[in-house]
Amino acid sequence: MSAEEVAAAPAARAQAASGRFAALVALGILASRVAGLVRERALAHYFGNSAVADALKAAFRIPNLLQNLFGEGALSASFIPVYARLLAEGDLPAARRVAGAVGAALALAMSALVAIGILATPWLIAVLAPGFEGERRELTILLVRVLFPGVALLVLSAWCLGILNSHRRFFLAYAAPVIWNAAIIAALLLFGRERSGADLAVYVAWGAVVGSAAQLGVQLPRALRLAGRMRFRIDTANDGVRTVFRNFTPAFVSRGVLQISAYVDQLLASLLPLGAVAALGYAQVLYTLPVSLFGMAISAAELPLLSSALGDERAIAAAVRARLEAAMRRVAYFIVPSSIAFAALGDVVTAGIYQTGEFGADDVRYVWGILAASALGLLATTLARLFSATYYALRDTRTPLRFACVRLAVGVAIAIPLAFFLPGALGLEARWGAAGLALASGIAGWIELWLLRRALERRIGRARLAVPLLVRLWGAAIACAAVALAVQRVCGDVHPVVAAVVVLGSFGGLYLASTLALGVAEARAVASQLAARLRRA
Repeated sequence: MSAEEVAAAPAARAQAASGRFAALVALGILASRVAGLVRERALAHYFGNSAVADALKAAFRIPNLLQNLFGEGALSASFIPVYARLLAEGDLPAARRVAGAVGAALALAMSALVAIGILATPWLIAVLAPGFEGERRELTILLVRVLFPGVALLVLSAWCLGILNSHRRFFLAYAAPVIWNAAIIAALLLFGRERSGADLAVYVAWGAVVGSAAQLGVQLPRALRLAGRMRFRIDTANDGVRTVFRNFTPAFVSRGVLQISAYVDQLLASLLPLGAVAALGYAQVLYTLPVSLFGMAISAAELPLLSSALGDERAIAAAVRARLEAAMRRVAYFIVPSSIAFAALGDVVTAGIYQTGEFGADDVRYVWGILAASALGLLATTLARLFSATYYALRDTRTPLRFACVRLAVGVAIAIPLAFFLPGALGLEARWGAAGLALASGIAGWIELWLLRRALERRIGRARLAVPLLVRLWGAAIACAAVALAVQRVCGDVHPVVAAVVVLGSFGGLYLASTLALGVAEARAVASQLAARLRRA
């Protein structure tokens, strides 16, 4: 073996490990997202795009602000880099002190914020859903108050996720939400025949609380075993703990800015005609599926590995750049066809998931329009997650915060005209302003990605997706979508689920085959993994 091969061997092993870890994250996320799609289909069946559906969607989103702020976003950015680095250095006592202090701080903060949130719910509704009035507003207030305690449990489960990820136990952390989704589905099945409307929505909310407790319950024992003996107390004298708390604030604010952007969309949607909030929520579930399945999977797998990189500044920069470029290629390989599928085949996707019961063909077209508008920013949003994770691994939580603020400002500035004036100018109904909101978010996402990439390249060097690769991916996806549209015509009026399986299956199969023929390395990796699994089966 040559000297170059010897030097490259560790990097190759690390890259293979990263791929395995990303596959485990993706598998866990896939399981939870499939359960989530089943949940959304059940909700669509019982509630459709009704006023109750609006209230339920808004209610789930409002207390989830705590989960997104304190949980997976800010916690991953501040806790995992420090904890994983201590593990890599072999300083287990310090790692345990950090884990115990962060867990104690989260429990204390959640206890206080849940109590405040329950009391302040009417004011939250007035700010975040000002278009809700009468029974829709009262139902949303009730649902939010029921959901708040469950969200606190989900934040604590995010602490477990940080420990599990740092110890390379990825699958359980991301598959655990299956239990949460199952509890909601069970509530619908148990009470759906006897209850309807607002009464059933309340049972769904209680089912979510039960599911939150169960989700924490399956993660906590394993996390405690991995972390070892630790004391749950806030230890501000420890350097690692101070670093976590110091990085948590800008990460928290950064996540807050992103959440404000999402809540601005909900606020504006509440001012649109009835059903806009629910339709936007249905579209976002589909839109975030590839972001979570591919972007989050790859970013989550890379974060602890990047955070464990040791050496001088140049060595760390080189390692980060190599990992980032490889991760960008994997993200693009999956997200490019997802964007094309949402734009060209979004009606097939939407009908296959949602068309049942109260959710009819007109609702399918409405959600498809929003989904197609969202497709514009899908690649930018997913890559921005990866770039932000890279900053977090470098213990820089302030740069993503600055650019998230820019994204918020740009998004709000263009959302209002696109949501409230563009539909009328195009001769469309006012409800199509929801698609304008999705379009504005995508434009702002591209601006944020450009800023993140430009600033990061100043630190680690040029990290770009090769233009020939992008041409092959976009060309293959567009050509395969054209064939899939022809398959859709042949299918005719078959059941929506059957049509989705046939049309989307043909699209995915053709995309894999065409990218293999074009010599795309990521396609060969996917084909090899599929072949290995078939041999094991």
